[in-house]
Amino acid sequence: MSRNVYQFAAALASGIVFGFGLSLSGMLNPARVQGFLNVFGTWDPSLAFVLGGAVIVAFVGVQAMKRMRRPALGDRFHLPVNNRIDAPLLIGSALFGLGWGIGGFCPGPAVASLSIGLPQTALFVVAMMAGMTLHDRVWRNRS
Repeated sequence: MSRNVYQFAAALASGIVFGFGLSLSGMLNPARVQGFLNVFGTWDPSLAFVLGGAVIVAFVGVQAMKRMRRPALGDRFHLPVNNRIDAPLLIGSALFGLGWGIGGFCPGPAVASLSIGLPQTALFVVAMMAGMTLHDRVWRNRS
């Protein structure tokens, strides 16, 4: 089989595991995320455990990556080269946080939550895609 088929299968398997983990942890429910962000009300700490688990998995993955010469299904690792904290990063982070707090979703759980069929989720994903498209068109013209 070609490398592209293996890459597709690996990406599909990763997405399925990610979506299953989100569902299992309850992160497809925006009320749970908003409960985590409500530190002065009825705080729900469950997201902290999910995030902690994700940090541990990412740490192990990065340590394994550092020991590899190249990825199993690629020619090289694609790591960020820009480590500057600038206005676009701060503005983007603030917009992400606002969307996360208001909608109770970040992009991965929002797409996974489409399987539940709630109209609010579909509206959030459409608005998210419109924002991404707008950003792409504006940012491309600046470059």
